[in-house]
Amino acid sequence: MNLIIVESPTKAKTISKFLDKNYRVESSFGHIRDLPKSKMGIDIEHGFIPEYIIPIKAKKTVANLKKVAKKAQEIILASDEDREGEAIAWHLAQALGLKESTSKRIVFHEITKPAILEALKNPRQIDLNMVDAQQARRILDRLVGYELSPFLWKKVARGLSAGRVQSVATKLIVTREREIQAFKIEEYWTLTAEFSGKDPANKFSADLYKIDNKTFNKLDIKQSEAEKLKEILTSSKYAVDKIKKREIKKNPNPPFTTSTLQQSANRQLGFSAKQTMLLAQKLYEQGYITYMRTDSLNLAPKFINETQDWLKNNLGEKYLVNNGRFFKNKSKNAQEAHEAIRPSEVKTTPEILTSKLDNSQQRLYRLIWQRAVASQMPSAQLASTTIEVRTEVTEKIYIFRANGQTLIFPGYLKIWPEKTKEQKLPSLVLEEILILLKLNADQHSTNPPARYSDAGLVKELEKHGIGRPSTYAPTINTIITRNYVERDENKKLKPTTIAFVVIDLLTKHFSEIVDYEFTAKMENDLDAIAEGEKKWQPIISNFYKSFHANLEKKYQEINKNDIMPEEKSNEVCDKCGAPMIIKTGRYGKFLACSAYPDCRNIKKLNSADGPEKKEPDAKILELEKKYATEVCDKCSSPMKVKVGKYGPFLACSAFPKCKNIKNIDDDEESGPAVTCPVCHDGQIVKKFSKRGVFYACNNYPKCKNAYWGKPTGEKCPECEALLVRDKNQEIKCSNRSCHYKK
Repeated sequence: MNLIIVESPTKAKTISKFLDKNYRVESSFGHIRDLPKSKMGIDIEHGFIPEYIIPIKAKKTVANLKKVAKKAQEIILASDEDREGEAIAWHLAQALGLKESTSKRIVFHEITKPAILEALKNPRQIDLNMVDAQQARRILDRLVGYELSPFLWKKVARGLSAGRVQSVATKLIVTREREIQAFKIEEYWTLTAEFSGKDPANKFSADLYKIDNKTFNKLDIKQSEAEKLKEILTSSKYAVDKIKKREIKKNPNPPFTTSTLQQSANRQLGFSAKQTMLLAQKLYEQGYITYMRTDSLNLAPKFINETQDWLKNNLGEKYLVNNGRFFKNKSKNAQEAHEAIRPSEVKTTPEILTSKLDNSQQRLYRLIWQRAVASQMPSAQLASTTIEVRTEVTEKIYIFRANGQTLIFPGYLKIWPEKTKEQKLPSLVLEEILILLKLNADQHSTNPPARYSDAGLVKELEKHGIGRPSTYAPTINTIITRNYVERDENKKLKPTTIAFVVIDLLTKHFSEIVDYEFTAKMENDLDAIAEGEKKWQPIISNFYKSFHANLEKKYQEINKNDIMPEEKSNEVCDKCGAPMIIKTGRYGKFLACSAYPDCRNIKKLNSADGPEKKEPDAKILELEKKYATEVCDKCSSPMKVKVGKYGPFLACSAFPKCKNIKNIDDDEESGPAVTCPVCHDGQIVKKFSKRGVFYACNNYPKCKNAYWGKPTGEKCPECEALLVRDKNQEIKCSNRSCHYKK
């Protein structure tokens, strides 16, 4: 028996379908070794050697893999083909004590039978250069985070963290927010005329764009000027001055890389970078797309040929490109040996997978399939027409211009869902006299730059050379979970109050950490390590010496009150009567009692004048009225309605002496109470866990009866188990071996 080890159970299941009984495929469930959480885990004095441990959650997996490995004739490490995958393979070899003579490393860009069989024919050794590059990134990030985070705790607020790439990303968002805050809105006006030719049906609109043969700045025309121009131009005579016709081509975009996939999925589907990568990971592991962490634009010749055959059979020969299209990557660090993201098989159209994928997976797969196929199609052809209309008033010449275009041949637009605005202009001749039907003067105002979307931030990070395909989504997720950034009402990235404080501190005292060029250079150094061109210890050492020395110096120089000055407020502490002051913490500004530590009273802050005032929710008021007489069944104190992560619940007012709580079933259709069919004493009530809502007997732990759907109170007519309503609102039997559905 030969053992193949991959990272995920889904990947293992897919690969198992392609192999015979001589192979057994197991999953490592990702990394099985990592740096310890409780300490630095790096021997700085002896060459930055990392101390790896097997986390508790991975110990059972490692024990199982060791047991299976003992029975295997050959062990094949088949983790992903990037640095992270290479490191996972190396950690597996180290943890399992594998020998080079009995272990092999294989890689593949797609999970299909031909790709797996080809990879098994061409095994290689673990690429230690790639492992070193991954280790260097991990060690570098640990050094920055482990040493800089405590500094922020001491000088700013507890619970803060700092990271090499996350801090640069946060700086971009903070800088953009300051541009928005400093932006001054300016008013400007435009003039739009509606004309017709000899034939009244030949109507079209044109905008004023030249005065005295000079193109003016849009901000030049204010209201008074616009009204004056409207007055003198309304009674003027107009004629066609120029007609320019040309044929233009629109070329298809290249197939997706990681960053362009995240950008398009965000703009067209509304997916976050993290959501996109999770969905793409599932599609890859199921064998539907090629590897999704890549910056290459290459496509396999096999795919190009198969795409040409598909286009010929489904759309006709006019949609073919001789010998296919090839794209060159502008990024000097792109891994050209890899492939772009594409469907594993062009014949697997999105329609074929409708029943096999959920809605989100289906939408993302369609986007990938369309982009890859469209990249191999002819250019779209459009007819472009420009008409210039001339008039002369008081020895000044005024030119209005209209632009139109029509689609001649759709080309790649037949597949790719790109909006092409068509505007047909009437057929006119030079010097033709036109009738002015209407002249409008419209007010406009300049807009500040928009906040970054996930797509915009990924594009900006890529432009500066910050991060790599595998880091974009985790970086955005990190700065959100660590409360440096939040999403506004339009899902754009908005910095929190504490982000401004931290970025200003880092910019002033640790400039390298948030310097775009320095961070990009470090990424280039990591690439050089992966290529075997540089050794990792000297790069880490050069960075750490200056970073650590500066950090020690700043501990002495910086005073917390200079960074986080306290502000006075008009509030008085309702517990001890001392004045309340305004402080800034990890989650923004708040009111705190000035008598701290004798009094630890704090309040939320809505403005500089006082605490946040929020109108009670009508539903909560209704629940408070409903449970006004409820008492604790443990200490007889009144029970109060509280709101937690999963909604309203009852809590004892004697907290913390009594910590009794009760769930409130606040569903709109609560229905009758359901007696537990196991103990016949308790009732089935709503409960919560990390996996979400479930329903269980309130006699727990005496009775451990539980359901993932909400019991209706009815019994199954086939087996008499309780019927439950699942998350899709379907009523079915709670007995898994019974398939009854109502």
